[in-house]
Amino acid sequence: MIGLQGLPELSEGDDLAALLAGAVGRAGGLEPGDIVVVAQKAVSKVEGRIVHLSEIEPSDRARELAGPDGDPRHVEVILRESRTVIRSRPPLVISETHHGFVCASAGVDGSNAKGPDTLVLLPLDPDASATRLRERLRELTGVAPGVIVSDSFGRAWRQGTTDVALGVAGLEALRDLRGARDFTGYELRSTQIAVADEIAGAAELVMGKTSGIPAAIVRGVDAAGEGSGADLVMPRERDLFRG
Repeated sequence: MIGLQGLPELSEGDDLAALLAGAVGRAGGLEPGDIVVVAQKAVSKVEGRIVHLSEIEPSDRARELAGPDGDPRHVEVILRESRTVIRSRPPLVISETHHGFVCASAGVDGSNAKGPDTLVLLPLDPDASATRLRERLRELTGVAPGVIVSDSFGRAWRQGTTDVALGVAGLEALRDLRGARDFTGYELRSTQIAVADEIAGAAELVMGKTSGIPAAIVRGVDAAGEGSGADLVMPRERDLFRG
């Protein structure tokens, strides 16, 4: 994993791929098979997915879910980014986003945003964002890397967060081993490996939350393919937590 340093504070309309290409060049360039992992916030900022709380009028539902300790304006933004609320314990909200992700606060976050009353939202279409970055990096560097747009998610059955893949381009996202046999000859019946999530989690080790490094190259992983972040969303009929 190679952290890509030297990227500036990003704003709407910035050419993120060009900035990444510059950072890649300073890191020695891309090699065939490389994967570039980019933090969701970097993508969201250049795509204008920013909300200012001063412009938000909270609904009664937002006031209810915010409770006495939360900001109902913040909760209102969460509700607007949500398809449905899964669980809540004011002011915490776990919801399903319009993309199908189940996560805290619909991915709405104020960290690494410009100003205390500014929130960053998830990209509208993370897979499309990853594809655009891949094609632009191909133009600029001559190499088409795999691209992952990543974000930190909690897990219902484990403490702590880990980065996962929201958007994917140019690599497999989910490796299906059903029907394969292990070294003893046992046939695997349900094993699917979240390859893109594993790569995103590895890249986060050199990106971090406070280091100002919003992207990394992951090298040496054989993961070429045509997957998408949507491949990693649990189908509703298989979701044992929601029945």
